[in-house]
Amino acid sequence: MSDVEGFDLVVIGAGTGANGVARACAKEGWQVAIVDALPYGGTCALRGCDPKKMLVSVSEALDWAERMTGNGLRSDGIWIDWSDMMAFKRTFTDAVPPRLETGFERLGIETLHGTARFTGPNQVRIGDRSLRARYVHVATGARPATLEIPGEGLLSTSTDFLNLESLPKRIVFVGGGFISFEFAHIVRRAGASNVTILHRGASPLVHFDPDLVALLVERTRELGIDVRLESCVEGIEKTDDGLQVRFETLTGPHTLSCDMAVHGAGRVPNLGDLALDAAGVAASDRGIIVSTAMRSVSNPAVFAAGDCADTGAPNLTPISANEGRIAAKNLLAGKDVRHIEYPPIPSTVFTVPPLASVGLLEEAARADGVEFYVRFRRTADWYSSLRVAEPYTAHKVLIEKGTGRIVGAHVLGPGAEEQINLFAMAMGAGLTANQMKAVVFAYPSYASDLASMV
Repeated sequence: MSDVEGFDLVVIGAGTGANGVARACAKEGWQVAIVDALPYGGTCALRGCDPKKMLVSVSEALDWAERMTGNGLRSDGIWIDWSDMMAFKRTFTDAVPPRLETGFERLGIETLHGTARFTGPNQVRIGDRSLRARYVHVATGARPATLEIPGEGLLSTSTDFLNLESLPKRIVFVGGGFISFEFAHIVRRAGASNVTILHRGASPLVHFDPDLVALLVERTRELGIDVRLESCVEGIEKTDDGLQVRFETLTGPHTLSCDMAVHGAGRVPNLGDLALDAAGVAASDRGIIVSTAMRSVSNPAVFAAGDCADTGAPNLTPISANEGRIAAKNLLAGKDVRHIEYPPIPSTVFTVPPLASVGLLEEAARADGVEFYVRFRRTADWYSSLRVAEPYTAHKVLIEKGTGRIVGAHVLGPGAEEQINLFAMAMGAGLTANQMKAVVFAYPSYASDLASMV
C-alpha cells in the first residue's frame, strides 16, 4: 500500500451533488480528487432522469400520433423499435462520463475510480490508495431499498431496465412510485403485452394529489397496464417460465408469471460502503445528518449533498445541485457563510400525460392549519385538451383564504411539467391568485391556462 496522499478536498461521487463542488474548489486552486465506483455522471444523467426522458420522448411521439389518428393524421404502421430507441438514449449517455472526466482533468482534478471508504475523520481509502484531505464532500446518491423478501436478487433495478437490449413481453413493476409508472407507460407503448404494477397501498404516487392520481391510474389502466393496489409482494422465484412473483391481497395470496420484475419500491441513501463510523459521521435512515450549511453535524471536515444527505428535502436533481452550491461556498469560505433555503419545489411524474405537483397537498395544508379553498376541475373540454385529443387532463389549486396566496398546485395533462414550473415561480415570488389572473400569456399555450386554474 502506498503512503498517504494529501489533498485539500476529496469528493466521493460524481453526480449532480458532487461535480459542481469539485469544479468550484479546483478553480480556486485547491488540490482536489474525485472518486466514483460507477462511470462519472451520477444517477440523473446516466441511470435516471435524462435517459428515461429520452425514452419518454419516443413514447410521447407514438401516443401523440395515436391521438391524432382520425383527426387529420394517417399514422398506419407507426411503432417503437426498442433497439433503435435505446441507441438514441446512448447518444446522450455514452458521451457523459468521458466529457466529465476530461473536464475534471483540465482543471487539475485527480480522477479516481473505485469504492471509497473512510479510515479516519478526514481520510479515505480507494483500493490501495489512501487519501487524507482537509475536507471530504459526500454525494453518493441513493440505491434501491432493500425489501427483505425471498428472491429479492431476481429483481431488476432501474439501471438494468435502462440498459435493456430487447424488450421483455411480460413485466411486473414492484411498487407504485415514479419509476414504476414511468417505465410501465414506456414499455406498454413499446409493445410489451403484459405489464403489471403491484402497489402495497390503497393509492400509488403518494406524494401527489390523490384525485389526480386516480385519473392517472384510470388512464394507465386504459393503456392496458394492470395496476393492482393493496398488493404486497411476498417473494420472487425463478421458474421454467421465467419468474413468478408472489403477492398478497385482501382476497388472499396470488402469483404472476413474468419475464422481468423491476424494483420500483423506493430508494435509500447509498452509504453502506463508506464506513461512516470510522469518520465519526452521524447518519439517519435518510442520510448523513447535515446542518443547513451542508456540513456534517458530527464531523466538521465532512460535507454532504443530494440523496445521501438528511435534509428533509425531496430527492430531486435540482435539489442536489443547489445543496452542492451551498457546500462549495462554505468550503471555499472556510466557514458557514451560506445556508440552504428551499423554494417551492416542483416535481413531475413523466407518464403520458404527465402528472405534476408543487406546494402542499390538501391533507398537509389542513394539518398545517391553513384555511384555503380548492379549485379542482377536469379539463377535457378545454381547448388545450381538445386540440391534442387528450381527455385525461385536470388541475387542483389550493388558495389561502384572505390572502389569495397559492399554497399548492397540482396538474395532470400535456404541458403539466412546464405549467408546474410557472406555478413554482409564482409561489416563490408570492403572487396571489388575482395577480396570476392578471398575467398575459401567449395564447394559445399551456401557460395561458394558468389564469383559469386559479
